[in-house]
Amino acid sequence: MFQQSFLRTDFIFLFILMLASLTAVGQKDKKQLELERIENIKKITEAEKILGQTKNKKTANLGQLRALENQIHSRQKLLKTLDEEVDLITNEILELESIISDIDMYLKSMKDEYAAMIYKSYKSKNGYNFISFLFASNSFTQFYMRLKYMEQYTEARKRQSDQIAETKKELIAQQKVEEQRKSDLRLVIKSKSVESNRLISLKKGKTKLIAQLTKNEASLRKEMTARKQSIKKLDGLIANLIKIELETEKKIASGQKERANELTGKFENQMRKLSWPVKTGFISLRFGLQRDPILKNVSINNTGIDIQTQRDENVAVVFEGEVRVKAFVPGQNNVVIIKHGNYYTVYSKLKSVEVKQGQVLRTGDLIGKVQTNNAGITQLHFEVWRDKKKLDPERWLKQ
Repeated sequence: MFQQSFLRTDFIFLFILMLASLTAVGQKDKKQLELERIENIKKITEAEKILGQTKNKKTANLGQLRALENQIHSRQKLLKTLDEEVDLITNEILELESIISDIDMYLKSMKDEYAAMIYKSYKSKNGYNFISFLFASNSFTQFYMRLKYMEQYTEARKRQSDQIAETKKELIAQQKVEEQRKSDLRLVIKSKSVESNRLISLKKGKTKLIAQLTKNEASLRKEMTARKQSIKKLDGLIANLIKIELETEKKIASGQKERANELTGKFENQMRKLSWPVKTGFISLRFGLQRDPILKNVSINNTGIDIQTQRDENVAVVFEGEVRVKAFVPGQNNVVIIKHGNYYTVYSKLKSVEVKQGQVLRTGDLIGKVQTNNAGITQLHFEVWRDKKKLDPERWLKQ
C-alpha cells in the first residue's frame, strides 16, 4: 500500500509539473500578445497626434481621411489582439480549473489513506503490542523483516503528512493564479468594450468626412492634377541624374568601381532591414497604381511611398551613401537624392535641408525636416531606385 501511495503522489506532482510547463508555453503567447497590444496602442497614439494636427484646419482634406483610416486600422488590430487575449486567458482559466479539481481530488485521496494509516497505528499504538509483534517472530529473518516494516510504516506516515502539506500549498497557489487570471480577463473585456465604442465613433467620423470631401470634388481633382505633375517632374529629375551617373561610371577608376560595388552589395542585403526615414507616422499612400479614395475612376501611379507623420519631424538617411542631388521641385518642395552604389534613395517634401551636395552620410544622419502643407498635412515622399528601375520602398523598410 505504501508503494502505491508514493507512486500516486509522485504522479500528482508530475501531473502538476506537466501542466505548469503547458502554462509556461501559454505565457510566451501572453507576452507576445501584450507586446502587440503595446505596439498597437503606440501607433494609435501617434495617429491621434497626426489626426489632431490635420484637424486644426477647418476644411476637410485627404490627410484627415488617411489619418482616420489609419486610426481605424490600428484599432481593428488592437481589438483582434484583445480578442486573442480573451481566448488565451479563458483557456488558461479552464486549464487552471482542471488542475485545481485534480489536485483537490488527489488531496482527498491522500487524506483518506493517511486517515487509514493513523487508524491502524492507533490500534497498535502501545509499545507492548509493538514489542510483542517483534518477538512473536518465528525466526531472526522474520524479526528483521518486521522491524524493517515498522520503520517503513513510520517513514510512510511522515512522508504522507509532508506530501499532503505540499499539495495543499500547490492547491492554494493555483487558486491564486486562477483569481489573478480572472481579474486580467475582466480588465481585457473592459478594454475591448472601450475600444469597440471608439471604433464605432471613428467609422461614423470617416463616413461624415467622406461626405464632406465628396462636396469638394473640384478642389480634389485640381489637387490630383498638381500631384501628378509634381511626381512627373520628380521622376524626370531622378531619371536625368541616373543617366548622368551611369555615363560617369564608365570613366571612373577601378578603385572607385570596387567601392561602389561593395556599397551596392551592402545595400542589397538590407531588404526589410532599412530604418524608416522618420521615427513616427504611417504609410498614407503606397507604391504603384493607387485609386483615389474619393474620386471615382481616378488613380495615381505613385513612384514611391508617402509617409504621413508629425509636424517638424526629422528625416534621416536610411543607409550610408553620398548626397548626389539637393534641389527644389514644385509640389514636392525640397528634394534630396542619396546614392548607395547602384541604388538611390529619394526624400522629398522637405521643409528644410541640412546636407550639402557631395556630402557622405552615415546611416541615421539628419537630412532635414518634413514640410507641413497649407492643409496641415505633414507628409514625406520616399523612393528607392536600382539604376533606372523604381522599387517598392515598403519592401525595404523594417516591418
